[in-house]
Amino acid sequence: MSAADRLAPLQATADEAEPTLVVNEIYASVQGESSYAGLPCAFVRLTACNLRCRWCDSTYTFTQGRRQSVREIAGAVTAYGVDLVEVTGGEPLLQANVHELMARLLEHDLSVLLETSGSLDIAPVDPRVVVILDLKAPGSGEEARNLWSNLAHLRPHHEVKFVLADRRDYEWSLDVLRRHKLGERCRVLLSPVHGELDPRQLVAWMLADRLPARLNLQLHKFVWPGTERGV
Repeated sequence: MSAADRLAPLQATADEAEPTLVVNEIYASVQGESSYAGLPCAFVRLTACNLRCRWCDSTYTFTQGRRQSVREIAGAVTAYGVDLVEVTGGEPLLQANVHELMARLLEHDLSVLLETSGSLDIAPVDPRVVVILDLKAPGSGEEARNLWSNLAHLRPHHEVKFVLADRRDYEWSLDVLRRHKLGERCRVLLSPVHGELDPRQLVAWMLADRLPARLNLQLHKFVWPGTERGV
């Protein structure tokens, strides 16, 4: 599939006065990952992704979604009455109007998280947003797509996530963490691929190397096993 085919869902059919986004789903749950894990959170999951990670658990976002106005999306989020919202995907930075959405959510005094693959530039992101940057390890099949210049834009309240399938992925993340001194610059998350890497093994490696990092389990997969959407 070509890059154009992957991004086809994002093409607007007409000019709109109100900025819009193609949205896969909006729902409220508890945050399943990051240092915000366990907190009530609203999620805006946008459509389309420019990557095809081997272990992706949200392939339904690649093409499914409907166009909604930023005003409509923000209204749906605030109706849940929670203080935390995550904008995710797919890859949310593929849609330029995501910045308008995040600005609108910030105007509502919400804490805004942005989960991004690390393949697109985070420099334009509002500095108040908590960027969760997912650096792709070799096991993902998308290591070559990491945009390394993003590391220069990391802020202390940002988070870098490594999703690890095996020891090779762990060693790769360890090298990146140490070479770029990520533990001194922002929060670092190590996440085992669910069902592939035993979390106990990852903990043993982290303790042996005394890593300045946080174990990052996907809580929603333990609370709602087998459920893909709306959790």
